[in-house]
Amino acid sequence: MDEKARALTAAKTTAGFRAADMVEDGTVLGLGTGSTVFYMIERLSVRIREERLKISGIPTSYQTAIRAREYGIPLATLDDYPAIDLAIDGADEVDPGLNLIKGRGAAHLREKCVAAAAFRFIVVVDEQKVVPRLQAPVPVEILPFAATPVLAQLRALGCKPVIREGVKKDGPVITDNGNFIADCSFYSIESPALLEAEIGKIAGVVESGLFTGFADKTTLIIGNKKECKIVSSADIVP
Repeated sequence: MDEKARALTAAKTTAGFRAADMVEDGTVLGLGTGSTVFYMIERLSVRIREERLKISGIPTSYQTAIRAREYGIPLATLDDYPAIDLAIDGADEVDPGLNLIKGRGAAHLREKCVAAAAFRFIVVVDEQKVVPRLQAPVPVEILPFAATPVLAQLRALGCKPVIREGVKKDGPVITDNGNFIADCSFYSIESPALLEAEIGKIAGVVESGLFTGFADKTTLIIGNKKECKIVSSADIVP
């Protein structure tokens, strides 16, 4: 592992561990998907074992559910807890207004459901995920039945949509919900909230990876290899 990779791993570990240490006993916790969240799960398992921490975790993907079980974290569902105390998740990009792009792991639909159900939302990222303006491709989960007209309407919004292809499988990525992912590259995202709304109007779109409605309950933990910076909604919302 080279120095850059070691620094990135250290940053993710620092952010994930800090988030895990913010979880209180008795919390119903949304468990996001992604590499930084896995460090949070690792730290939670230590607290469960050493501190007798009691939590119920609601996973946002099969991958997270498998990892959480391996680490001894008790699991539940939104059927058990329609409203939850806290969700912890990562992001592909975050801007100064705490708007996010998520979905590189193709789990943003369930991640958004869990974030919406949570009273508080903690987002853990390394420094390179913090950007002055959202510009990464926006993942959009789409119904396979409607893929062709959906792609045409996405193009009309000014993007180049590409159906995500699988790795070590032929054909498109199939989400945990049985849908396709279109990665949509926009020349410019002037208004993330407006774009999220416009994408959501397209029949056949299940959900986009734009998260623009959660800033008022979001705490951002930005990790580097030694420490964390914490930004809350109070820092950006009048």
